[in-house]
Amino acid sequence: MFEPWLLALVAGVFGLALGSFLNVCSMRWPVDESVIAPRSRCPGCGKGIVWYDNVPVLSWILLRGRCRRCGERISIQYPLVELATGAIWAGMVMLYGMEWEALRGATFLTILLGIAVSDARFYIIPDQFSVGGAIVGFAMAFLPGGIDWMAGLAGALTGFLLLWFVAWAGEKVFKKEAMGGGDIKMMALIGVFVGIPGVLLTIFLGSLLGAVIFGPISMKTGKMIPFGIFLALGAAVTFLFGEALIGWYLGWAYPA
Repeated sequence: MFEPWLLALVAGVFGLALGSFLNVCSMRWPVDESVIAPRSRCPGCGKGIVWYDNVPVLSWILLRGRCRRCGERISIQYPLVELATGAIWAGMVMLYGMEWEALRGATFLTILLGIAVSDARFYIIPDQFSVGGAIVGFAMAFLPGGIDWMAGLAGALTGFLLLWFVAWAGEKVFKKEAMGGGDIKMMALIGVFVGIPGVLLTIFLGSLLGAVIFGPISMKTGKMIPFGIFLALGAAVTFLFGEALIGWYLGWAYPA
């Protein structure tokens, strides 16, 4: 039997590599580019990046965050996303061990990270993340442990319909689009992984975080709130601590 730290290390290394691909997906899917070709290239000179300059995190450090050929700065987003993805996969293995729930959690949080990056950069949540992620999540609901497929399906429908209604009502009241379609489809993805109670908690947390963190900025600049970022944060908290938070609230609101 392998030591837990070794399993977490292997998962973390896999996550680093996956994080490199997640960067590509987050930057190309919103602008309808293929993630297969062309290969990764410098945003400055347009030259393809050779494999030894594309090692997750390490290459960015050795190159001091610049292109080897032209010296163009390479965004710190790339190593940060790689590190975050590595931490997600290592953390899920440490939390759940070699259980299917570790794979579900790592997959879900990785998709949420990709959505957050896409929404932050482009104000777009690609269908590949939301719809594709929902399909993956529904398939994973048939795995042992965790949420079952009926609860996942109910969560997906609830999340989609609830946010669709909010968007519809907001448009009627404010006479303009109140919420993007990507956010609505994203809630179907979230519902598959966390079920109906998780959907309600995610919307509450996402709305609270969005209002507190980005609300003042939106009021000053007039920019729309990239709600997908805060839904992703709310969903991550819900997946990790949702049962404890809901239990605490019920105990506080309805004491025995």
